[in-house]
Amino acid sequence: MTEPLGSSTTRRGLIAGGLGLGIAGVLAACSGGSPAPTPSGTRTSGASGTPMPSASAPSTGSGPDSWDALAAATTGALLRSGARGWDTARVLENPRYDDADPQGILRVANADDVVAGLAFARNTRTPVALRAGGHSYTGWSAGGAAGTDVPRSLVISTAGLDDVQVSGESVTIGPGAQLADVYATLAEAGRAIGSGSCPTVGIGGLTLGGGVGVLVRSFGLTSDQLTGATIVTADGAVHEVSSTRDPDLFWACRGGGGGTVGVVTSLTFRTQPAPPVLLFGISFPWSAAAAVVRAWQDWAPTADRQLWSTLKLLGGARHAGGPSVTVSGVWTGTKSGADASVDGFIAATGATPTRHTADELTYGQAMQQLAGKPVRVSEAATSSIGTAALSDAQIAVLVQQAERSGSVDGMEEGGVSLDALGGVVADVGRTDTPFPWRSALCTVQYTAVFADGADPAPFDQYVRGFRAAMRPAWGDGAYANYCDAAITDPSAYFDVNTSRLHRIAEQADPDGVFAQPNWV
Repeated sequence: MTEPLGSSTTRRGLIAGGLGLGIAGVLAACSGGSPAPTPSGTRTSGASGTPMPSASAPSTGSGPDSWDALAAATTGALLRSGARGWDTARVLENPRYDDADPQGILRVANADDVVAGLAFARNTRTPVALRAGGHSYTGWSAGGAAGTDVPRSLVISTAGLDDVQVSGESVTIGPGAQLADVYATLAEAGRAIGSGSCPTVGIGGLTLGGGVGVLVRSFGLTSDQLTGATIVTADGAVHEVSSTRDPDLFWACRGGGGGTVGVVTSLTFRTQPAPPVLLFGISFPWSAAAAVVRAWQDWAPTADRQLWSTLKLLGGARHAGGPSVTVSGVWTGTKSGADASVDGFIAATGATPTRHTADELTYGQAMQQLAGKPVRVSEAATSSIGTAALSDAQIAVLVQQAERSGSVDGMEEGGVSLDALGGVVADVGRTDTPFPWRSALCTVQYTAVFADGADPAPFDQYVRGFRAAMRPAWGDGAYANYCDAAITDPSAYFDVNTSRLHRIAEQADPDGVFAQPNWV
């Protein structure tokens, strides 16, 4: 992997003794001291020399300068250690970060609360961490957990901003709204967006990091469906952004990562009529794993765009009979079309499935079934971008690495998931949004689930070793929403878009209030 960009090293490093770092949403999230913070309400030219457009910014020196003053200045709840509900509020969805000990948690009720929280951080020089759904892979949104390189911070949480308002063909959603509630509200109105499947993920972080999901090939990334947002920048200015208003900030919100340029408090998406959905699942014997991978990579990314699928190779203690190979997915067209496409794929494998199911459901039913029951699990994860089809030798490496999960002591479940891209995703230019992987075949996620309280080191080693083993085939690319602290070059996530994203971050946050480890 190449060294971090020089500008990234100087701009987005840890701000020791200064304003700290900001981390947001699913992504959420360091050398030397920081420059003195820019006074609130003023604008400093960024890397391009062009000042950001002015917005509703507070006056210089205003805002709370103590914890009591912050509590009095905000409508939402300010929690500190020992307060009622503290132990529930401070933890993320991943129990490996359950020792999180932030300085405080501000559960904002509106954009004004965000403005007050940022003013408090400036006035008291308190580090800031941002959180929406609490699914940060690296624990950066915990605001101070062991092993995250994040100082004890004020967590500004947008989890309470969870309204879902459908209006005609658009929907406006608070960033803290969980996907299960988003889908249920949309389905009731007969509308739909394409997004993820985990029911407790906050839509804010998911969207800001790109938003790969189960309808991605027919609807596009979640961020592709975004038409507007409300965002509070580091100086406390509130911006209403769209393709024609503060277009750089809007561009950064469409896959540039949570907390890169500010705190999003509202998102508006275009919707489509809710389609009928056919869910299918196929299991194969492990002896056919290589053949299934070979057939899937030729089929899934180029199939009719009404079809999306994921291929999983998983092993570990949960797979007592040995590792498993499964393909599951969704189809939004007529069942006869699904039958022809899926049957063609099965025939191409040359294998006989051990299980094959298909259910015709409404959009709401399908999203609920895909979600399953939410469970907190301790997990290690990282990612690649499937930029090219694998050779037979490379497929053998993939299968061997997945099988090796069963030999890692304490591994409950580990392996790899390949999620198909193509379809509508490829209709968008690679620089039209920060997500550059428009021509890729799939996103790839390496995972390891282990017992709560276990040492995460061997499981981190497993997933990162898996990624390294596939680097000769797929290179250094990674998906921003599957961020990994070991990936030290932000261009791994943003490729040709890194410099533009960095410039926008410089303009919106010249003092690094929202600086994140290994980020732009």
